[in-house]
Amino acid sequence: MDSTEGLIHYSYYLPEDYDPTRKYPMMVVMPGYNMMWFGESSSGSNLDWTGFTSWTNLGQDMIVVSAQLTDWGDTSARQAIALTEYFINHFAVDTARIYAAGYSAGGETMSRAVAMRPDLYAAYLHGASQWDGGFAPIAENGVAVYIYMAQGDEYYGVQKARDAYNGLHDAYAAAGWTDEQIDSVLQMQTPDNAFFDAQGLHVYHAAANVVFDDADILNWIVSKHK
Repeated sequence: MDSTEGLIHYSYYLPEDYDPTRKYPMMVVMPGYNMMWFGESSSGSNLDWTGFTSWTNLGQDMIVVSAQLTDWGDTSARQAIALTEYFINHFAVDTARIYAAGYSAGGETMSRAVAMRPDLYAAYLHGASQWDGGFAPIAENGVAVYIYMAQGDEYYGVQKARDAYNGLHDAYAAAGWTDEQIDSVLQMQTPDNAFFDAQGLHVYHAAANVVFDDADILNWIVSKHK
């Protein structure tokens, strides 16, 4: 898709019985570096990723969109927003149930995008990444966030997840939310190395992709509404 933010390479999934007269929840999910756009040879490398397929197998009709972007800064964030708005304007999207997810580099992108346009997204799954966006806009718009990172993450380090959680928690508190209210919209898991070792997963940054196999977390995300 050619946009004011440049060319966007994306793929999408529509429910089998897609009906343009209905309204569907939508997930916009961005992969990590190894599934970004590196030319035609990389096209579609994100389509077998569980970060994409898990939402299509969740048992409810949902539009799923994933882009292969070329950076993880403001440009990619604006492209993610442009793609979200394109689908709102061209498909049967329930605008009260638009969700975002990002893994690694995709999390850097989507934390920026969700903070830039918190009015668009009801909830965001932040996987194995650092938070590059602002905190206050998330709280001011009541965006729910689930943070997931391995304690032994070799790339970012688990402190990045804790920093994101603390920054968001402080922003919600500053906006007048009680701890109980904050717990309903802000969650974090940082499983230890033994959790992943038991599954034969020993590269912990990549191992955190198991978040997309956790139906409880996915359903927590898609239970949120604007």
